[in-house]
Amino acid sequence: MTTVTEPGYADLPRLISLMTGDEKHHAAAESTLDVLWVLYDRVLDVTPANFREPGRDRFLLSKGHGPMAYYAVLTAKGFIAEAELATWADAVSRLGHHPDRRRVPGVEISSGSLGHGLPIAFGTALGLRARGLTHAKVVTLVGDAELDEGSNHEAIVVAAREGLENLTTVVIDNQSSTRGWPGGLARRFAVEGWEARTVSGRDHDALYDAFTAPHPGRPLAVVAVVEPKE
Repeated sequence: MTTVTEPGYADLPRLISLMTGDEKHHAAAESTLDVLWVLYDRVLDVTPANFREPGRDRFLLSKGHGPMAYYAVLTAKGFIAEAELATWADAVSRLGHHPDRRRVPGVEISSGSLGHGLPIAFGTALGLRARGLTHAKVVTLVGDAELDEGSNHEAIVVAAREGLENLTTVVIDNQSSTRGWPGGLARRFAVEGWEARTVSGRDHDALYDAFTAPHPGRPLAVVAVVEPKE
C-alpha cells in the first residue's frame, strides 16, 4: 500500500526553487515564508474544499510583489498543483509576478500595488460582521515600508474604533521602512487601540501564540521581525 504524504514546511524551499527567472523578489518571498506557513498550517480555517464558503477565514496578501512563498504554501496545502510552479510568470501561466484572485484558487485579492491590503481587509471584516459572520478571521500581511502609505493609517484608525476583533494585520519587519515609527511598529497600532504583539518572524510557536491569544473587542497587529533587507 502506498501512502501519499502531504508536503510540509521542509518542502517549501524545494517548491520555491521550481519557480525560476530574474524577477523572483527573493527578499520579499523569504521574509514571509514562516508567517505564511504558520497561518495556513495552524491558524486559518481555509482549504481547497471550503475556500468559496462564506464562513471561511480569509487571508489577504498585501505584500504581493514577491509571491513565490505564497504560491509554495498554497501548493503544499493543495490549492495549486506542483506542476504549475515551473510555468510561473509564463504568458500562459496562472501564476504571475503578482497573485491574481480571478485565476489562482485560494487567492482573495489581486495585490502588489502596496497600501491596499489593510484597507480591503478592514472592509472585508466590517462586511462579515454585517452578515453575522464574526467567527471568520480576516488576516492581511503587509510590509513595514508599506505602512508609509496613508491609506493604511486611515484603516488602522477606523478598525480600532469599530472594535473589529476578527481582523488581524501581520507586519513583516525587515527594516525596509524609510521613516519607521516612534517607539516601534507595534506602537503605531497600539496608540490607536489595537492589541499589538512583536515576535520573531522565524519562531513558529511564538507566531502561533501571537495569532491565537485572545484580544477581545480589538483588532490584532502582529509585528514579525525578520532579517534586515539587504
